[in-house]
Amino acid sequence: MNASPRQHVTASHRDRVLRALGVTPWVRRAATELSVDIVEPDPSVTDTANGVACVVVLPEGCSTRELDLLGRALNACGAMLARAARVTVSGGQLAAGLPEARAYLVFGEAQAHALGRALPAAAMHQAQIVLADEPALVLTSAGAKRRLWSALRSLRRALATAGS
Repeated sequence: MNASPRQHVTASHRDRVLRALGVTPWVRRAATELSVDIVEPDPSVTDTANGVACVVVLPEGCSTRELDLLGRALNACGAMLARAARVTVSGGQLAAGLPEARAYLVFGEAQAHALGRALPAAAMHQAQIVLADEPALVLTSAGAKRRLWSALRSLRRALATAGS
């Protein structure tokens, strides 16, 4: 017996056979061409004339999980907080030079005391300083997470009113 050569099946015939078998044919969507628009940077985010928008003051030796949680929380609050400068406190002193900012988010009382010692009185009077629980407590306590979210919300409101 000779094998018949394979014949090309039309698309309509294939659809009829698939529907008769109870199979719903799926069709791959064509990729649409993406248009790239050049976006001007937001002046409230990149405003260097008025100093840094926000500085996050963290204790020394935060674990990777703690930093990941804080990074995600800051990222959820927008670009201004996601790009905030981060400064660590070691031995009761700020580890790096402290930039002057419109707002400070401080994690823990020890870091707040270190910020108070390093920040000039005029800058402290003009800036919005928000205190949150230490990152280890935020990672383990639901109450600390709620307090962090309310601190981030008030910080975001303060930065929005200062930017306009």
